[in-house]
Amino acid sequence: MFDTLIRGGTLVNADSLGHGDIGIVAGKVEAIIAPGEAAEARTVVDASGSFILPGLIDAHAHLRDPGLTHKEDFSSGTHAAALGGVTTVLDMPTDEPWTATAEQLADKMAIAEGRIHVDVGLQAVLSRDMSAVSRLLERAPVSFELFTADVPDAFLFATLDSVAEALKVFAVADTLIGISPGDQSILTGSSERDRSGTIDAFLDSRPPLAEASGIARALVAAASTEARIHVRQINSELGVETWSRLRGMADASIETTPQNLFFTAKDYEAQGANLKASPPLRFAHDVDALRAALSAGLIDIVATDHAPHAPAEKAAAYAAFADIPGGMPGLQTLLPTMLRLVDDRIIALPDLVRMCSRNPAERFGLGRRKGCIAAGYDADLLILDPRRSSTIANADQVSLAGYTPFDGWTVKTRLTSVFLRGHEIVRDGRLAGTAQGKIVTRES
Repeated sequence: MFDTLIRGGTLVNADSLGHGDIGIVAGKVEAIIAPGEAAEARTVVDASGSFILPGLIDAHAHLRDPGLTHKEDFSSGTHAAALGGVTTVLDMPTDEPWTATAEQLADKMAIAEGRIHVDVGLQAVLSRDMSAVSRLLERAPVSFELFTADVPDAFLFATLDSVAEALKVFAVADTLIGISPGDQSILTGSSERDRSGTIDAFLDSRPPLAEASGIARALVAAASTEARIHVRQINSELGVETWSRLRGMADASIETTPQNLFFTAKDYEAQGANLKASPPLRFAHDVDALRAALSAGLIDIVATDHAPHAPAEKAAAYAAFADIPGGMPGLQTLLPTMLRLVDDRIIALPDLVRMCSRNPAERFGLGRRKGCIAAGYDADLLILDPRRSSTIANADQVSLAGYTPFDGWTVKTRLTSVFLRGHEIVRDGRLAGTAQGKIVTRES
């Protein structure tokens, strides 16, 4: 007998759409049986006419806990994730303190216990003192993060030599290194040339050249060391061209964000501080290049870079646009924004699953339990009704940021249920039950 049987839906995996009923036992998919096949279950869910997707995995989010909990915390951030169909959040290490040691990673795990509504994988940061790496590896974070620009000196790998030397440590390690592709020399030079504090000065301080240089250096360094890398937040035509030419050199993947697929620098005029983040928004030709790359399968992962700030922080007056705290919420809107791309025929539903479920699971060491609807996998499932539309609204956002840059956007499909390991945690836009999330670690 199954604990739960979900009947009548169209199952969407990264490489297929098919029909079958999902039998769940002890939090995992026990079997996919033929539609309507006789079976007993304690609970039967009718998903007739709906699509069933594996839960989304956001590979780039800042839950701000510990130390910055006026911006977000484990509870509020994972609440937003659950309502948005994100059943696993991969949390970045740039809180207070930054997650740079095994002790800090253990403390963060303890803080999250009992407070998370979805599963959370933690990422550790590399400092220039690499002595902490061996003990961090023992705790199996889902990745390590390496920064090449715009961070405190203790975490800055500003040269190709420093990046390559750091990656050498991971040549035989079964892990992934996330690299944010900046170029500190360009950031420094541009800030010296233009001190006006305008939006244009901010754009010039982080140009496509810096992104392309960072991507190229990351790939060359990875190729020379045989480390596995993941490049963060591509958002320019030049970056896409650099990636498309060099990506075969190394074991590498790349991500972009929904905001980079929809907004341009012109949107700063209307939304201003609410859209300010790094890298800055680009121009229409950059969005076109990103969308073409998405359609062509050149982009592996779409993640949000969910990075909320308190409303008062965004609303305050600053001497320069660059001084506005960078980042915006995104966990609750990852699914609807991806569905908007489906509506616009930029991608299909299996592409959505590939970029937001299967690929992040496989790259970040969760691929034997998440990212797929198949026997043996966690029963993290989304039920979407294509007969009902949905509208993104500021009033519905539960992140402490209190807004979304996608306010007022409508998609043709509605998320009706979210299951985490077989338990329905969201029903019709509201949490169902208490926090049931767990900390997940990299598979060995």
